[in-house]
Amino acid sequence: MSQPALTLFDKIWRQHSVATSGDFDLLWVDRHFVHEGSFHAFDKLDSSGREIAHPELTFGIADHYVPSNLAGLEDDPEVAGMIRLLDENTSRHHLTYLGLGHEDRGIVHVAAPELGLTLPGLIIVCGDSHTTTHGAFGALAMGIGATEVAHVLATQTLWQRRPQTMRIHIQGHLREGVTAKDLALHIIHEIGTGGATNHAVEYTGPAVSTMSMDARMTLCNMTIEAGARVGMVAPDDTTFDWLRQAPHAPKGEAWKQAERYWQSLYSDPGAEYGRTVVIDACEVEPRITWGTNPEQSLPINTGVVPELDDNHPTLSYMALVPGQPLRDLPIDQVFIGSCTNSRISDLHAAATVLAGGKVKVPTLIVAGSNHVKAQAEAEGLADVFRAAGADWGESGCSMCVAMNGDSVAPGERCASTSNRNFPGRQGPGARTHLMSPAMAAAAALHGRLVDVRQVSGEPA
Repeated sequence: MSQPALTLFDKIWRQHSVATSGDFDLLWVDRHFVHEGSFHAFDKLDSSGREIAHPELTFGIADHYVPSNLAGLEDDPEVAGMIRLLDENTSRHHLTYLGLGHEDRGIVHVAAPELGLTLPGLIIVCGDSHTTTHGAFGALAMGIGATEVAHVLATQTLWQRRPQTMRIHIQGHLREGVTAKDLALHIIHEIGTGGATNHAVEYTGPAVSTMSMDARMTLCNMTIEAGARVGMVAPDDTTFDWLRQAPHAPKGEAWKQAERYWQSLYSDPGAEYGRTVVIDACEVEPRITWGTNPEQSLPINTGVVPELDDNHPTLSYMALVPGQPLRDLPIDQVFIGSCTNSRISDLHAAATVLAGGKVKVPTLIVAGSNHVKAQAEAEGLADVFRAAGADWGESGCSMCVAMNGDSVAPGERCASTSNRNFPGRQGPGARTHLMSPAMAAAAALHGRLVDVRQVSGEPA
C-alpha cells in the first residue's frame, strides 16, 4: 500500500509524536531556548522539586532586557536584576548560557540559527512568539507560554493540539527594491492578523526558493503576526550552504547523514493543505504600517490613511486623519534592529542608504547578535552608521520591546524595522510605523517617510 502524501509539517510532527490523548499529541522537543522572561517557568520547576530533564537541549540567552548601552544597567536595577536572575537560573541548572560578555550572545532568533543550534527537521520551542523565525530552516518552531516552558524543562516534551496546515504560495519574483519585510506586511494585509490563526504555514514558490536565509527568517518571523502557530520553508541547497560552516552543525560523516535526512524534508507532490493562499510577488511594493497592528499597512507611494471616523481609536492614537498620505509624513526617530531585521544583510541595506548622508532624527541601529555586530564593525558598516550620525548599540532586542531602557517617547513617531506596532509596544504612547531596513534608513536621512527607490542618498 502506498504511503499518503504528506506536507513538510506532517512529516516533522509525526516523527516527533510520542503519545496521543484526544486532540493532543505529546511531542519530543529537540531544542529549547530560554531568556529573561522564562523566570516564571524556572519558579514552577523549582517549586515542584524537579530537575531539568535534558539540560543539554536547553540554551539560555540574554536578549530582551539587554539595553543598547550597557552602562544603563547601572542606573536600572530592575532590568539588571532580570538578567542576573537568568544568570542564576541557568547556572543552577547547568545550562549552556550565552550571557553578557559571551561572544555568541544575541537575540535568540538571530544567534541560535547562526550557531547551528537551529537545524532542519527539529522541533524548537521558546517562550517567545517569534520563535517561528527558526522555521526558515525547515524546522517546526513555536512560541510557548510559561506553563509550557516549565513542562518542557521537566520532561523535554510538550502537549500540543495539532494545527491545520496552510500553504502560502508566492508566484513570480519580488521587484528591485522590494524586500521580504515588504512581502510579509503585504501577506498580513491580504489575509489579516487572524488569517492564519491555528495554522502551520508553509511558504512556497519561486520568490521563496530564491530568497536568502536572512530573507526567509524575516518572512517566517512575521508569520506569527498573521496568527499562525508555525511558519516554515522547506530546506534546500541555500539552507545547507548557510549551515555548512555553523559551529554546532554536524561535521564530517555526521553532516552527510544529516543532509540525506534533510533532503527528505519537503511536502510530497499531492500533499493536501487545509488552506492555500496565492500571492503575486510582482504586486508587492515597499510598505509601511499606518495603524496599530501589522495588518494596517499600505504601499508608501499610493498609501493614504483609510476613510475612518475621525474619532476612531486607531487614528486618535496614531494622530492621523482620513485621506492623509503616508509619504512625507514627518517622523521623530528611527530604530533599525529586532529579531525581524537585524542580520548582516539588513545592516548592509541600511548602510547602503546611509552612506554619505546625515540623519535628521535620532537613529538607533542594533545588531541582532555579537557575531553580526563584529562583522558589521569589521566591514566598516558601523563606521558608516556613526558617520551618518546614528547611534550604534549593543546587540539585543533593544527598542523593539521597550523593556530595557530603549524606548520611544510618548507621542513620538518612530520608523521601525521591528515586528509589532500595537499601542505601547515601543513605549507608552509611542507611535510605530513598521518597514524594511532600507526604508527606515531613508526615513532617517529625510526626517519623513519616503520611498527609498525614489530618493538619493542625500536628503531632499
